[in-house]
Amino acid sequence: MADYDVVIVGAGPVGAILARGLGADGASVLVLEAGPAVGRTWAEYQSNVEQFRSAGIKVPNSPYYSPPYAPSPNVLDIRKLTPGSLPDDTGYFVQDGPLPFGSDYVRSQGGAMLHWLGTCPRMLPSDFELASRYKRGIDWPLAYEELSPYYELAEREFGVAADVEDQQYLGVRFPPGYVYPMHRIPPSYLDQRVAGAVDGRTVSIDGRGYELLVSSTPQARNSMPNPAYDGGKGYRPIGAHGAPYEGQRCEGNSSCIPICPVQAKYNPLKTWDRVTGRVEVRTQCVVSKVIHSGAGPVSALEYISYTDGAPSPDAPERVTAEVFVLAGNPIENAKLLLASGVPNANDLIGRNLMDHPYVLAWALMAYDVGAFRGPSSTSGIEILRDGAFRSERAAFRMEIINWGWDFTTFAPYSDVTAAVDEGLFGPKLRRRLADTVPRQFRLGFMYEQLPDPRNQVYVDDSYLDPLGIPRPRIRYDVDPYVRAGMAASRELWNQLFGILGAEDHTAYSASDPGYLTYDGQPYSYHGAGHVVGTHRMGSKAESAVVDSFQRCWAHENLYLAGCGSMPTIGTSNPSLTMAALAFRTLESLRSDLGIR
Repeated sequence: MADYDVVIVGAGPVGAILARGLGADGASVLVLEAGPAVGRTWAEYQSNVEQFRSAGIKVPNSPYYSPPYAPSPNVLDIRKLTPGSLPDDTGYFVQDGPLPFGSDYVRSQGGAMLHWLGTCPRMLPSDFELASRYKRGIDWPLAYEELSPYYELAEREFGVAADVEDQQYLGVRFPPGYVYPMHRIPPSYLDQRVAGAVDGRTVSIDGRGYELLVSSTPQARNSMPNPAYDGGKGYRPIGAHGAPYEGQRCEGNSSCIPICPVQAKYNPLKTWDRVTGRVEVRTQCVVSKVIHSGAGPVSALEYISYTDGAPSPDAPERVTAEVFVLAGNPIENAKLLLASGVPNANDLIGRNLMDHPYVLAWALMAYDVGAFRGPSSTSGIEILRDGAFRSERAAFRMEIINWGWDFTTFAPYSDVTAAVDEGLFGPKLRRRLADTVPRQFRLGFMYEQLPDPRNQVYVDDSYLDPLGIPRPRIRYDVDPYVRAGMAASRELWNQLFGILGAEDHTAYSASDPGYLTYDGQPYSYHGAGHVVGTHRMGSKAESAVVDSFQRCWAHENLYLAGCGSMPTIGTSNPSLTMAALAFRTLESLRSDLGIR
């Protein structure tokens, strides 16, 4: 007799969705989370907010505690890599280069969606057929139409705010009468000024003409509920975990990354708040080994529980189940599988690691555009997410950023420092800041990255964490396909700045960790936090790790759920697709357990 029907590893968004569905079905579920519980009450959540506010350097993980026995990667640990001195083990990752993997995540209940922005576009139909259409990457084992009903479930779970008419582009389709749970977040003042100047204008990129259009961005952020949702039943926004009447509308607090003070933005704690039934969550329990005998069913998991400040934990404990689900970050899932010696005959576990290399361009407008107000990004230009050019170079999304030059020059703090260094103070200082800071304008470009087996997570017993578990070792590079996409985006931003009459201040330093060049032009990329790949899905065991339901081909009772299963990344932020895949996997789990 197994201890549980299902054991889930990871209490992030996928673990929460699966636990909620299975718990409501009456299944017995154990969830093992390596990190601590955070924000279990409104008071605890507010302590995370205060930790962020008091941080000298504000980065995605600033609000959250990283325990020594289950450390989280941090962008502050990203270094410029120097050939001949690799690997770099400054942080949790062991970086082999040649370029650094620039993204992080949070090991805690809630996972990396505790610090996400909340952007929720669907993937394009063409993203599922990249090889067939453009002879690049590989095709998915399912099509957009098959995932569409699960997108609807994910949009309901997250409470996505968007208007369908804004999202029907580049082949994206919706069932007749479908509406999102909430109306779109209103375009910012900056969005409106940009749209008024550029909509309908034509730019030339790669020698081809493109008509510009500023589109609203779908977001998991509470706005005005759409009374037409769910056949006229409407939608009730979900408030804060521990304080349900807080956060039922976005208040424009301008700290979406890394933490919404009122929880108007979705986070997985809201799903955990609604979990019922026989579901047990154990935090600070690091799964160290998958117990198996080669191919066939997994028999158990071993995990190590720890207490902060205590001596090293005792020997691992063991738990059995009918079905096991690894629902962690793609890097953690791959690390655990490789450290456990699971069958890897096709050498795909840990391979094809992807992210959205993220490049910024910034300028100073001739007039006040209301910088530093509202959510980070409420609109963008989406027309270059697809096209025949994808056979030659990367597609990209372009975000219009409402927060001035914060991420590029650390504005507005750096503006104050620079003005004081010039000897300004009092009224002169205030006039300088009032004149320049509201005119700051920034664009963000996210490029699709093709699956490349050389971009890889692997393990090495030379680098262990405090529990004696191998740390993730990463090989990563940005290939010419992506770099050509960067060059195309430079063409776009140069023309946009010209149309807007904006003064270009974009500058990259060779000392930046993500500094690179293409065709003689410099760029600096950052990680987007969109970790994808390492156990991709496919229709055949020979060319994939999991099937289209995220069941492991080598182990009939093991699922690898999450962004690691995505064969390609496309240009959409992956969280909504990850959740849609989780709802599809939930149906398969129900079938395995005989739940009707």
